[in-house]
Amino acid sequence: MEKIYSEHQKQIGFDKVCPKTINFLISFSQALYEIKHKDLRFETFLN
Repeated sequence: MEKIYSEHQKQIGFDKVCPKTINFLISFSQALYEIKHKDLRFETFLN
């Protein structure tokens, strides 16, 4: 499994990433809030 993943990872390249995409991902990750209670997990967005 480890060998397959490492070979596949070398084939993927992110040469051109739009700054809008990066800003969207950063904003999304900052807005996501996760609450854990016993066996339950709740995800909410703070926007």
